[in-house]
Parts: sequence; C-alpha cells; structure tokens
Amino acid sequence: MRQNRQQSAGFTLIELLIVMTIIGILAVVAIPRFTSSIQAAREAVLREDLHTMRDAIDSYTMDKQKAPQSLDDLVQNGYLREIPIDPMTHTKDSWVTDTSDAMFSIDQTEPGIDDIHSGSDETGSDGQPYSSW
Repeated sequence: MRQNRQQSAGFTLIELLIVMTIIGILAVVAIPRFTSSIQAAREAVLREDLHTMRDAIDSYTMDKQKAPQSLDDLVQNGYLREIPIDPMTHTKDSWVTDTSDAMFSIDQTEPGIDDIHSGSDETGSDGQPYSSW
C-alpha cells in the first residue's frame, strides 16, 4: 500500500513533456493571431485618424477660405481637440503634411496643408507603405 502512494504522488516526466508540448502548440497558434490582430487594430486607428484630420483640414479650408499652415492651427481653432498620436510611430510629431500651391482667397499669402500621412516607413497589410495612405 505504501508503494502505490509513492508512485501516484507526482507527475511523470512523460506527462510533463506532453503538457509542455500542448502548451507550445497553443502558443505557436495563438501568437501570430494575436500580433496580426494588434496590427489590424493599429491600421484601423491610423485610417480613422487620417480620415478625421483630413476632414478637419477640409472644414478649416472651407470656413477660413485658406488652408491651415500647421496642424496646431486645427487645434487652436477648434477643428481638432488635439493632434492624435500616429499609431505606427507612437508620436504626435511624425505626421507628414502635404502642402499645395493653391490659394483659396485673395488674402492668402502662403500655401497651406492640404493632406496628411503617417511618418512611418513600414508597409501595411495591404502592401502599401503607411506613408501613402
């Protein structure tokens, strides 16, 4: 009777190896799905931020009859609450703005911002660089 109790007191090496193998297989399956879902979420945030800022640039341009000179103009005039953080570079200062030479009024002396892009050099899941979105 004492011998049976000692044999069932713990796990065998084979049982531990089987459990570790199962955990390893689950990790191999779960980690790529997790990282791809994180990437998809960051891309969704980038799309939404770009859409919001482009709408704010368009609204500012139509209301003021001139394009904003900087992203801070959008914040100071109430078109944006704050400049969002670029989800790809994790900074507010990495946004790349495009300016055009189009003048929207006679009083306008300098060209302003007409588009915005991410400052990231990475490529998105669609094969396009984030800086071209």
